[in-house]
Amino acid sequence: MYPNSHGHHGMLSDSTFGYLASTSVLRDFVELPSQLMEHWLEEPEVLKQHARHFETGEVVPDELLDRLKAASLFNEGFVTVEYTICAMLDMAIHSLEEYPDDFSVAEFEKKYLEEQGMPQGVVMRHRPAHFAHLFASSGYAAGYYVYQWAQVLDNDVYAAFKETGDIFDKETAEKCRKYIYSAGNTKAPQELFRRFRGREKPDISFFLKNRGLV
Repeated sequence: MYPNSHGHHGMLSDSTFGYLASTSVLRDFVELPSQLMEHWLEEPEVLKQHARHFETGEVVPDELLDRLKAASLFNEGFVTVEYTICAMLDMAIHSLEEYPDDFSVAEFEKKYLEEQGMPQGVVMRHRPAHFAHLFASSGYAAGYYVYQWAQVLDNDVYAAFKETGDIFDKETAEKCRKYIYSAGNTKAPQELFRRFRGREKPDISFFLKNRGLV
């Protein structure tokens, strides 16, 4: 459903060396280009060009767009908690210095959730037995948090477009191409973000607002 922005990350890459190009970046940064373009799909300006009645060609009405926007915020508190606790468990289990012979992942999970005060009405998005991101390879081990961290980044980056009053602002788009999509790992991620946004740290308020949490 969403555009393959890992593909865009590759197609727009501008690096002399392959091992610094495209998605060959730190995990903290790799999902930013992948998630950023999803924001445009939710814009009425975009939907009114493509979301049309299959028989009459009628453009999607504003009333329906308002309802879709309201529905998109449903249960975001639940979604945020179920994801966050998975990321926390991931960090906890990979922070153990050693694993005893009788180590039980299920028991570790149960004890950890109790210690964190996991709400009774919320379940983890992934249980350890099928948490492939953590155990299928070392790629996302102790790094599952990056998807939510990328949302903090992509909401901040997209806010730069919104602040211009034009979600297709050419100057902002060119900066985005240069510092987000093309640079790869030729510069440290925090330096690329600083060059694009003009400040050192991302602002989490854009993420919270987009999730309806403020």
